[in-house]
Order: sequence, then C-alpha cells, then structure tokens
Amino acid sequence: MATMLEVSGLHHRYGSGETAHVAVNDLAFTVESGQLACIVGPSGCGKSTLLRCLSGLIRPSGGRVALHGDPVDGVPDDLAVVFQDYSRSLFPWLTVRQNVEFPLRWKSMSRAERRSRAEEALEWVNLPGVGSKYPWQLSGGMQQRVSIARALARRPALLLMDEPFASVDAQTRFELEDLLRDVQQQNETTILLVTHDIDESVYLGDRVLVLSTSPASIVADLTVDLPAERDQISTRESAEFVSLRAEVARLLHDPAQAPAGATTD
Repeated sequence: MATMLEVSGLHHRYGSGETAHVAVNDLAFTVESGQLACIVGPSGCGKSTLLRCLSGLIRPSGGRVALHGDPVDGVPDDLAVVFQDYSRSLFPWLTVRQNVEFPLRWKSMSRAERRSRAEEALEWVNLPGVGSKYPWQLSGGMQQRVSIARALARRPALLLMDEPFASVDAQTRFELEDLLRDVQQQNETTILLVTHDIDESVYLGDRVLVLSTSPASIVADLTVDLPAERDQISTRESAEFVSLRAEVARLLHDPAQAPAGATTD
C-alpha cells in the first residue's frame, strides 16, 4: 500500500526557557492508504497537540509531516478533522444540510452539487431525511454523525479524529464505532483516530500506536489481527481481542515492557 501520512522527528513545545512545556517528543510513524490507525495514550500525554500538528492547525517546533508525499504547511485541502465536542463544532443557526455543505463552499461546485454531496454523506452515516432539521433538534449521537458526514462530504485523503465518541453514552458509542468501520471500509478512507480508550482503539483499528506519558513518544506500534467484520459482542469476547487489549494496557501502565524496536506484528 502507498504511504498516506508520514511523520518523522516530530516534536512540539509550548513556551520557552525554564517554563517551556514539551508536549510531543521525536515522533515518527507512517499511515498507509486505506488504513484505520488508532493512537492511544494516557490523558494529558499530548494526543491533541499531535493531531493539531498533523492537521496543520499549529506549526510544530520541529520535524516533518507529509501527506501523500507533500509537506504539511497549513491545513491541506484534502484533509478533514472531526473533533470531540460536536456541540461546539456544528453551527446551530444552520440546518444539518447547510452544516454538511459548509466546507464545500470553497470548492468549485454548484449549489446542486453541494446539496447532492451533502445528502450522500448523510446517507453514509445513516441520517437520510434530516437535512432540513437543525443540530439542536437532534440527539448527541446524531449530531456527531453530522460532524462525521461534514468531514466525509469533502472526500478527504485523510480523516483525523480527536476522541470523536468521548462525549456520547456507551450504547451510542458502540453504534458510532460500527458506523465508522462500515463507512471506512465502503469508501476506503484513510483514518487516524486519537483516543484514550483502550477497548475502542483495539476494536476500531487496523493498528494501535501506543503513546507514553507527556511528552508523548511512541511506546509500541501494534498490528490488530482481528477480522475485518467485527461485532461489539463476539469480537470483544474473542481471545485475540482480550489479549491485545491486555497488551495495550500493560504498555500504558509500564512502557518499559515495550518490545525492542517498538513494533509488534
């Protein structure tokens, strides 16, 4: 597979001198095209800073980020981000359809094309027929689906997700996890998802990159050897899932247990 995202020597610090805080330190990894990779780490380890560096929202202190070979200098046109707080990422005065269409206004598309793209994206997230409603008329889970639809409507080369299901209840979280895997496989979307939830990282990912405490560095890069078709009950009960979940938990608790080279296949 072709490399979609390449990160090398990435580090970022806030401030300078004795008060400087190093958030991420010498990170290096790649994400292949069509892959769903999860980054898991303890709270406060620098996951969100990492995502902002990858997306071009902030300029890292050093290192290199490249999207399909091109250096990231500012937010790339073919990249989209889904944030954790759906209530603050959607415009309450716009309809659902207008929210999904919003990032398409800067593309060379007619109004009819934007509407068609928005309706298609809403169908992908199982929200047909709600385009005329407003976000505040929908449940939290439905609002996050709208956020995902807005990102997918751009048909990005890379979709970055910052703990996208952390603000919904457990049942809705399971539904959104399954939805994301279905959409990712149907559209062969490349996704990098940041989370602090061990079970979520194993259930969703083709790979799990485990981060250390702050400043974030990669402890291990684990291949998820689970079937492409997954189920919230049977998959989580499987020996493979339980074993990998325990491995991630051990690495988060004691990074010294990471295998040599920080990679496990």
